[in-house]
Amino acid sequence: MFPQRLDSPQAYDIARAMRDGFDRHYELFRTESARAKQRFETADWHGQQRAQRGRIEFYDLRVREAVTRLENEFKAGALPMEVWQQVKLHYIGLLIDHHQPELAETFFNSVTTKILHRTYFHNDFIFVRPAVSTEYIENDEPAATPTYRSYYPTRETLQETLVRIVDNYRLQREFDDLQRDAGFVLEAMSARLHQVKLRANFQIQVLSSLFFRNKGAYVVGKIINGFNELPFALPILHNRAGKLVIDACLFGEDDLQMLFSFARAYFMVDMGVPAASVQFLRSLMPRKPRAEIYNALGLAKQGKTLFYRDFLYHLKHSSDKFRIAPGIKGMVMLVFDLPSFPFVFKVIKDFYPPPKDTSREQIQGKYLLVKQHDRVGRLADTLEYSEVAFARERFEDDLIDEIRKFAPSQLEISDRDGDGHDEVVIKHLYIERRMIPLNIYLQEAFDASKSADPAVAAAAQEQIAHAVVDYGNAIKDLVSANIFPGDMLWKNFGVTRNGKVVFYDYDEIEYITDCNFRKVPEPRNEEEEMSGEIWYSVGPHDVFPETFAPFLLGNAAVREVFMKHHADLLDPAFWQAHKERIAAGHVHDVFPYERDKRFARRQAGAALAAGPVEADA
Repeated sequence: MFPQRLDSPQAYDIARAMRDGFDRHYELFRTESARAKQRFETADWHGQQRAQRGRIEFYDLRVREAVTRLENEFKAGALPMEVWQQVKLHYIGLLIDHHQPELAETFFNSVTTKILHRTYFHNDFIFVRPAVSTEYIENDEPAATPTYRSYYPTRETLQETLVRIVDNYRLQREFDDLQRDAGFVLEAMSARLHQVKLRANFQIQVLSSLFFRNKGAYVVGKIINGFNELPFALPILHNRAGKLVIDACLFGEDDLQMLFSFARAYFMVDMGVPAASVQFLRSLMPRKPRAEIYNALGLAKQGKTLFYRDFLYHLKHSSDKFRIAPGIKGMVMLVFDLPSFPFVFKVIKDFYPPPKDTSREQIQGKYLLVKQHDRVGRLADTLEYSEVAFARERFEDDLIDEIRKFAPSQLEISDRDGDGHDEVVIKHLYIERRMIPLNIYLQEAFDASKSADPAVAAAAQEQIAHAVVDYGNAIKDLVSANIFPGDMLWKNFGVTRNGKVVFYDYDEIEYITDCNFRKVPEPRNEEEEMSGEIWYSVGPHDVFPETFAPFLLGNAAVREVFMKHHADLLDPAFWQAHKERIAAGHVHDVFPYERDKRFARRQAGAALAAGPVEADA
């Protein structure tokens, strides 16, 4: 219960200190995000990557600063719980008219849970539920930039308006031919608006900040015509001459979902009122959870908060039990899921059978590497949690036995309230979106390919071919991002609902530049040739791409497709060439949209036909 009066002289000062700590964090976060514009203008791609990695660390640094201040100035850990209840009430009062109240509440939670015991992790002391509404927040200060801008063109002025939209971002770099590119965009939009009457409310709305990620900048907005809304995004890139071009026009929710995928690096966006930006983006992608949108904007802690609230809500409205996840069990991670919930839960085991040679700290380091790295649409993002409590009755006994056997240090079962209802606490876990494991996806296709129905069999063959081709594309995208997957078996890749292949087993990943790609030496004699053992020396970072084939290409149908499209993955020269380019400072190009959408390919004979090489990588 909340206190009836606010009589603690320390409670307000503590609340103010926490609010000041959050404000400092968001000021630094926003400043770093805003600097992405200058890095884009100057083509500072390595600086952009460093900033993206560094910004992820900002939050934990500010939380530690706030905890240290509260302990030093107020002896916060020794204060009675009545004071902490008053701290929360004062903090709510300090968020009236605040422009980032939801982020400030999450910051409060992060600081408070570092100080209080987890038995106090409920709504009396932290924000299990939000207390301040984020509806209709807008910065009304005279110099403030609105969340989005609206333009009201006619058919005759649409191209002129598109030029004005891009000009208003005031990019300090020359366009190759903005009028020409606006014509390409107009052509694409006209195909959507052809023979459609423009209603009285016809308008284009675009978010006021560009979205920056690696080598690309994106205009994000929507066309409104009557009751219809059409989301769109315009990627702006550098061409080979160092000038700017609009590279494509992306339309519809599916294209936007790809752009904001959970398997891509976070955007850098200058947002005064993040909730308003999220609300706008939700109108473009209504199926995308708000948690994932906050994540895509680099506000991962807020994404975790919203995800956990959604998870608790789901638990209250479901009755199925957590179980050992289907599929081949891993040697390093214990994986479980809740059938009705589209995510999997991963716990690092306490010990690993040979030949695994790793540690908990090393595995956590690999997951942190992925969090901070460009995921190029091929590495699943993870949510990391500690001290997560579940009702024991929601766990199958086999799962509890499995955790006790393989990860006993991560399991605690207690009767917290003394009511006989046990609570399961997992000390540390990762949560990822559930995908169909690629080996299962292929096996289902193999089975269907034997169908007596020719249409079913043909569709299955097409499914096999698509999966194998995209598996190879996934590896090549990872190579371009300086990532060697390590264990390339089918079971370590998943297939999303859009049919995209994504890697999700991180315990053996390495930087390409740290690997030594070698050709298998020729045997020196018959004894070595016939030996079932490796007769040549193997260093800790040696990789022999030729040896991938026996593990991957046992199925004839798979081998045929793989060798047609990706035989180069079995050649050490392919890997070594990419390693050398990356080491020389080259940032490869990976597009978050299909290449056939690019305007460059439609302008044969023009200078742009060579294609911009400075793409989102």
